[in-house]
Amino acid sequence: MSIYDDGQRLSYKQGEMEIKKVLSETDKEKRNELYSAYVDHVTPQRKPLPDIIRAFLTGGLVCVIGQGLTDMYRYMGFDKDIAGLYETLTLILISVILTGFGLFSKIAKFSGAGVIVPITGFANSVASPAIEYQKEGKIFGIGCKIFTIAGPVILYGIFTSSVLGFVYWLLKVLIIR
Repeated sequence: MSIYDDGQRLSYKQGEMEIKKVLSETDKEKRNELYSAYVDHVTPQRKPLPDIIRAFLTGGLVCVIGQGLTDMYRYMGFDKDIAGLYETLTLILISVILTGFGLFSKIAKFSGAGVIVPITGFANSVASPAIEYQKEGKIFGIGCKIFTIAGPVILYGIFTSSVLGFVYWLLKVLIIR
């Protein structure tokens, strides 16, 4: 039985007071019980099945939009490869525009991985810090912060592909001998 069974959410100030109460408790067992009850109370409860369905439908919608863009570019006379490139650029542009208007985060909150996993999520991870830190200037704001989220993805992607390329080359050399 939790001390928070009243079903009401805590305000920020109430939450701060609860944390102070938990930290001031000298009995370790009581402090752990209070802290666990507090964490259970403030942690949002999610149901996986609706989340999965929303992610699936939203991800499918992104794919349908992408296929529609590819078909449109093919209809305009571009070959398959160029149409695919234009489709990718258009999806990136759409996600950056949605990020700029503050809509991408609302869509992402609703759909979860359905909109985050495709290239739209990567574009959002680059555009968000740039928009957030633009008031600090072009160099120290946008220039320094633009890859704060996407930078590690790029770094580890390049590192992993380099390691795999080296392993492939080494196996190829050893097998040929």
